[in-house]
Amino acid sequence: MKALTWLADSRSNVKLFPAGVQDDIGYALYAAQLGEMSAKAKPFHGLGGGVMEIAANDESGTYRAVYTVSIGDSIYVIHAFQKKSKAGIATPKFEMELVRQRLKQLRSEVKNAEKKSS
Repeated sequence: MKALTWLADSRSNVKLFPAGVQDDIGYALYAAQLGEMSAKAKPFHGLGGGVMEIAANDESGTYRAVYTVSIGDSIYVIHAFQKKSKAGIATPKFEMELVRQRLKQLRSEVKNAEKKSS
């Protein structure tokens, strides 16, 4: 089973979500750790392969958690947020940019760690 690593404020953000949404995200991340894919998970487009998005809904809105399965030996939760735009509307640019920045930093850190260990 792969380890689960939370980046920046992603874990504290999920803890602020409604209980049912937390359960959905937790189950989907557990499935990812086992090498499986939850029905709530789908590829997160625009950032290359291996970046996934969990979408969970309740009466208060739609929530997202973005994670990667393609870097190192861990599942990295990159960002979690409430999607405030309407259904069918793309993820807001500032959320995409935050994911992009964190992913770039993560890839760089993992690459540097691999260089040091070899």
